[in-house]
Amino acid sequence: MTFPVVGMVGGGQLARMTHEAGIPLGIKFKLLSDTPQDSAAQVVSDVVIGDYRDLDTLRAFARGCDVITFDHEHVPTEHLRALEADGIPVRPGPDALVHAQDKGVMRAKLSEIGAPCPRHRIVSDPADVTAFADEGDGYPVILKTVRGGYDGKGVWFVRSEADAHDPFRAGVPVLAEEKVDFVRELAANIVRSPHGQAVAYPVVESQQVDGVCDTVIAPAPGLAADLSGEAQQLAIRIAVELDVTGHLAVELFETRDGRLLVNELAMRPHNSGHWTQDGAITSQFANHLRAVLDLPLGDPRPRSTWTVMCNVLGGDYPDMYKPYLHVMARDPQAGIHMYGKDVKPGRKVGHVNTYGDDLDEVLDRARHAAGYLRGTITE
Repeated sequence: MTFPVVGMVGGGQLARMTHEAGIPLGIKFKLLSDTPQDSAAQVVSDVVIGDYRDLDTLRAFARGCDVITFDHEHVPTEHLRALEADGIPVRPGPDALVHAQDKGVMRAKLSEIGAPCPRHRIVSDPADVTAFADEGDGYPVILKTVRGGYDGKGVWFVRSEADAHDPFRAGVPVLAEEKVDFVRELAANIVRSPHGQAVAYPVVESQQVDGVCDTVIAPAPGLAADLSGEAQQLAIRIAVELDVTGHLAVELFETRDGRLLVNELAMRPHNSGHWTQDGAITSQFANHLRAVLDLPLGDPRPRSTWTVMCNVLGGDYPDMYKPYLHVMARDPQAGIHMYGKDVKPGRKVGHVNTYGDDLDEVLDRARHAAGYLRGTITE
């Protein structure tokens, strides 16, 4: 019996780490990448260089693949429908993935199924933004382009009508949302297979700096058991209602009055789940592969009391290999995961995982390692 071929569209670090998870299982991996220098293209043996926005390229890539999955949400929905019509399993499918591609579609569907969301609506111009603000508590409000935003891009914090012009210059629909008074951001990560099996990872706290994920703590400290269970059940319900196959990350606000509100959805391995590589029995990457192949899912339970993930961002010191001597000697248990990317200021080029029984110690170890690799800590 031949082992299946998983075709992954997108050559970033998520594809790189998904490929790594498939190696022990003997899963064959085929990659559609923009350039040979992309993170995953450096390590995958079967690489097609091409444009995922071109249907003929996608169709040629899909030949010989048993299933298609993704490390980003940007493949045009109509192209995915064409692949399905050709008989190629696409997981998650276009009817599910559109909710991660289009924030307007996502908000409409979540409202339809009764999932808790911030107050929102599509707005047409700056005057309409003011009307939206006046329908609630006034400014500030959050504006988002409905497609294409990530890591704080395509998101504006708007304090007045005069601030509200930039989002409309792109010529795409703009979603307005109330500014939520939240205590912290959480993420509920679940994985669901085509035959309906689902597993839930512990709910995590996600800390952002300048709109980019900086630190993830698993499990979220001090989160009440009933609220944690509510977040996991909500994520599973969303996966079922939207018919998601594979990994689903539900980013959440924990409000000051003790509620949960859905912020964003991602239908692929996610930054808030990177801790699972060293901190869970089965990583998000391994379970995503199992799900898209409809294999039994792995155990999502944590291996330790606490696991902390810190992103390594590019800074002013491009040589990140040199600091290994210090980081590895100081903390032999630290899990270092680098993406093979050129170092640019603010760019995600890797992450570090630490784990243990004392949260303060685990946090300090992760932040020190990430800071030393970046060059912001030098001793």
